[in-house]
Amino acid sequence: MSILTPRSSADDSATSPKAVDVLGVGIHPLTVDQLHKELTRLIDTGVHAEVLHVNVYGLNLASENPWLRNYFNQAEIVVCDGAGIMLGARILGQYIPERITYADWMWQLAEFAATHGYSFYFLGAKPGVAQAAADRMIARYPDLKIVGVRDGYFNKSDGHPENEAVLNDINNAQPNILIIGMGMPVQEQWLHDNWGRIDANIALTGGAVFDYASGELQRAPAWMTNNGLEWLGRLLIEPRRLWQRYIIGNPAFLVRVMRERLHRL
Repeated sequence: MSILTPRSSADDSATSPKAVDVLGVGIHPLTVDQLHKELTRLIDTGVHAEVLHVNVYGLNLASENPWLRNYFNQAEIVVCDGAGIMLGARILGQYIPERITYADWMWQLAEFAATHGYSFYFLGAKPGVAQAAADRMIARYPDLKIVGVRDGYFNKSDGHPENEAVLNDINNAQPNILIIGMGMPVQEQWLHDNWGRIDANIALTGGAVFDYASGELQRAPAWMTNNGLEWLGRLLIEPRRLWQRYIIGNPAFLVRVMRERLHRL
């Protein structure tokens, strides 16, 4: 039984974190070790499951797009990807133990998969980037199984030959873990439209995961990433692309959280 499901036993409930509600999205308060145990359970029991990450930007999008909020809430697991989510949960009287961000977690996930013999399929990013990420990971973990790599630049329309070719390639590879890095909400929309036809145990949405893993995208200094300021570091690195997300989006998120707190009171 999932550690995410309420149980009748008092002993079990102590180790069974339930999803916490942040702006209408249920987020599971998991540590990396707990998440890895859940992935093992899902894969070993053959469950066809979506494991989604959400950050402040994602919750802002979900607040404006009911379909995205509903999509997050139907997933098997939704993981906190950002200090802003932890802060929002705390303001609302909830607790999330840690953020699980792909820039760090992808390497932990690779070691976990290599140890357990689980296979990856990488889908997303610009041409060559996901392959570069795969090469770097295999160099560090030679036993890692990466059974397919495709960039995210294809026509994603339902029934289009390019989209059908991607689906066929994934299904021929039959990965345990499909990682999709197309950015929000494109990756969520694509997975929503196609998951029922995909032969993989688990799908993960990872945003810029391949850009980080390949070394293509610079990361903020450790003093920023370790102190809740990764958003500021990313803004300084990519100001043209990200200014609206952070300069406008972060205050908007806090306003939404404070309104929700007042509503609950």
